[in-house]
Amino acid sequence: MASPRKFTLASRSSELAQIQTNSVRDALAALHPDIPFDTSFMTTGGDHNQSQALYLLGGKALWTKELEVAMREGAVDMLVHCLKDVPTALPDGCEIAGVLERADPVDSLIVRKGATWKSLEELPAGSVVGTSSVRRVAQLKRLFPKLVFKDVRGNLNTRLAKLDAPDSPYAAIILAKAGMVRLGWGDRITADLGPPTLLYAVSQGALAIEIRSDDEAARALCRSITHWQTEWACYAERACLRVLEGGCSVPVGVHTHLEPAEGDVRKGRLQIVGAVTSLGGETHVQHSIEAEVHSVEEAEAIGAKLAQVLLETGAKAILDDINVDRAKKIEQAKANDEKVDA
Repeated sequence: MASPRKFTLASRSSELAQIQTNSVRDALAALHPDIPFDTSFMTTGGDHNQSQALYLLGGKALWTKELEVAMREGAVDMLVHCLKDVPTALPDGCEIAGVLERADPVDSLIVRKGATWKSLEELPAGSVVGTSSVRRVAQLKRLFPKLVFKDVRGNLNTRLAKLDAPDSPYAAIILAKAGMVRLGWGDRITADLGPPTLLYAVSQGALAIEIRSDDEAARALCRSITHWQTEWACYAERACLRVLEGGCSVPVGVHTHLEPAEGDVRKGRLQIVGAVTSLGGETHVQHSIEAEVHSVEEAEAIGAKLAQVLLETGAKAILDDINVDRAKKIEQAKANDEKVDA
């Protein structure tokens, strides 16, 4: 009798990515005890470049490209991602086959060790708050114009070390709550920054599994651990982002809730809020849609419809300005690099 096929799950090599990948492996193994599962971890372009702001680095493929090459070559079978890091358009031959139940998607405030501040409101004027997300900066500048927001890169361990260093410029940093909790560092969270204060990133808090499109066996395994409510909500958000053409570093925030219908049926009431904010926080466009949905395709249609409403009511002008700003800054960064090399 032939041995069952072994499936190798791969992800980035950070501590958080490994924890997440191991949790997906364990979920699969619990449902399929006769199938062997293995893991593999590798470094991506996003891990290599820890100096430039994410805003200038060219989108989400930074985190996924090397992994996808390994999968398409057959070295691994499944890729475990934070769904918020996955581009809304995947390479030919790749697909998202599974989405696990979403953790709390909100962002959280973490103040440096020894500080007594309990909220953003308590921080003194001029305090420096670290975050690598232009979405967070854009939204929070509107509400907290007296604070200073500064880029901070690195994995969560590195960012916390930068925060707590004796010579740290940061009074606090902002991180996704899900990552902190998965690492077992929930006790470091000072306060959650949920809606309406801060709309979260598209698909934040959800883990996804990417496979080769022709791998029927891998797809069946992924579907077995998919949480359909999370999938529908996240796909609605991703459809909104796809229409807005927003990448990892565009200030698009969302807040979504899917209330399942009673009984063993797949339908529910979808509520989705979307917002686009100018980089300086001066202009903010926000709308919401609520509708009953009976399939993931209907959920995606609602997300796309929301994006069109946003574009027609001011978001297009904001996004056009952001693209011009990014192009200028990329050229400036290239010029600076050439001076260093000269």
